[in-house]
Amino acid sequence: MRIHVSFTPAEPIDAPLAVVIDVLRATSTITQALTSGYTRVLCCTEIEEAKALAAEHGPAVLGGERKCVHIPGFDFGNSPREYLGEPAAPTLVLSTTNGTRLLVTAAAHSERVLVASLLNLEALIAAVHADGADDLAILCAGVRGELCLDDAYVAGRIAELLDGDYTDSATAAIRLARSFASAEDGLSVSQSARNLIDANLAEDISYCARESILPVVPRLVGTVGTGVEVTL
Repeated sequence: MRIHVSFTPAEPIDAPLAVVIDVLRATSTITQALTSGYTRVLCCTEIEEAKALAAEHGPAVLGGERKCVHIPGFDFGNSPREYLGEPAAPTLVLSTTNGTRLLVTAAAHSERVLVASLLNLEALIAAVHADGADDLAILCAGVRGELCLDDAYVAGRIAELLDGDYTDSATAAIRLARSFASAEDGLSVSQSARNLIDANLAEDISYCARESILPVVPRLVGTVGTGVEVTL
C-alpha cells in the first residue's frame, strides 16, 4: 500500500481510500456519537446548511462550533463528551470550523472515506487493512488551512501502524509522531489544543488522547443535500 499524508485541506490527494483526521475534535466527536447510538451524522460546511438539513431530515439535533464556540441555537457543541449517553435523536447534523469541511472535500477525491481518531485507532487500522486499497490518502483538517500538530501526530501514528510504502509526507508524519512521548503530548502542543484551553475546554484534549477505546469505524456513505452522510 502506498501511503500519502496531506497536512492541510489545500493539499487534497486523489486516492481510492481516504482517512480523515480532525482529532480535536470533529472526527473524535463523530466516532463517539455513532458509538453512543446516533444512526448517522450529516456533516456540512455552513451553519444555514446544517439548519436546512436538520429540518429536512429530522428528527435530528444540531451540533457544531465556530472557533471552539457553541453555535447559537444549536443543541450541542463539538465536544465528544456531549455525546455520551443516549442519543437525543436518530440523526446528528454537525458543522464545525475545520473537520466537517474536510469530510465534504474528501468525498470529491476518494471513493471510500473513513473517519479517524485516536479513540478508534485500532479499529481503523484493521478497517484499512481489510479494504485492501493500493493507495491511501491520510487527510488532516489542520486549523483554518494551516498544518496543525495534533492531526499530523495522528497521521504519523496511523501511517506507522500500517507499515506501507511511504511517501515523503508520510515519513515526515511518522518522524513527527515519534518525537512525542505520549498521545496527549502530541495533541497538547498544537494550536488546536491552545484554542481549546482558551475556550475552557481543556478536558477535551485528554478525552481525545485516549487510544483504541471505541471499536467502530465511521465511514462516508454518500451525499445528503449539501452535506455528506457518515455512519457505521
